[in-house]
Amino acid sequence: MDTTRERVCEATEHVRAHTHHEPSIGLILGSGLGTLAARLVDPDIIPYDEIPHFPQSTVAGHSGRLVIGTLAGAQVLMMRGRVHYYEGYSTAQIGFPVRVMQQLGVETLCVTNAAGSLRPDWAPGDLMAIKDHLNVPGLTGHHPLRGPNDETFGPRFPSMSSAYDPNLLAVLRREADEQGVTLKEGIYVMVSGPSFETPAEVRFLRSTGADVVGMSTVPEVVVARHGGMRVLGISLISNVAVDSLRETSTETTHQEVLEVGEKTAPILASLIEGVVARLA
Repeated sequence: MDTTRERVCEATEHVRAHTHHEPSIGLILGSGLGTLAARLVDPDIIPYDEIPHFPQSTVAGHSGRLVIGTLAGAQVLMMRGRVHYYEGYSTAQIGFPVRVMQQLGVETLCVTNAAGSLRPDWAPGDLMAIKDHLNVPGLTGHHPLRGPNDETFGPRFPSMSSAYDPNLLAVLRREADEQGVTLKEGIYVMVSGPSFETPAEVRFLRSTGADVVGMSTVPEVVVARHGGMRVLGISLISNVAVDSLRETSTETTHQEVLEVGEKTAPILASLIEGVVARLA
């Protein structure tokens, strides 16, 4: 699969033919965070495997469906599940759904993920607004914009100086304050996965200034910004990364990530719904 305009257009036309909504906001839901889809009114549901050229999710906690409907007065397109680099997809393929959103008229993208805290004073269940990111796979050559550039998608050299829109971040802060939700803010670093980080890797990543680490999100954000979308990012802290060999008896598992997501999902869902209402 590639991300040529022809393939993007085929996927877009399939989605357009199977929904009566015209979404302006896109939502990508991370591990264990799919319950927000139940809040959509009059939803159209499209399985990924029915959409031409659409990447298929293979990970537990990612159901693999587009849900398009009305949330808090706005028409939204929600991805219940995403694909990852470690599943064997290129970073360009990971961004394919965002290209489809762009063609559908989505202007604002909200990405969520489950991430490990690099800060020992943060706890599972905390929420962090993403202010910036470190694209480790991209810095080593696995970049979603590598290869010939299609100017109809975006410019050859897009700026990432404000990858996460400061105005959307301000809206998120106001909504969190109104709901009484404690919101951390920090830097997300993407690694390729699927293994969780060694203690030495945790210490290295912490030294870069990053606050949380995960295995997703960044390719989608880069593609969204390439296409001119505004982006808001939120990480759910699912675990605290271990930085000492003495602590390795406590091992992080994907099941732990899913369980924390399920517990915190209602809080995050209410927060996102409030943000969407403000944007609407």
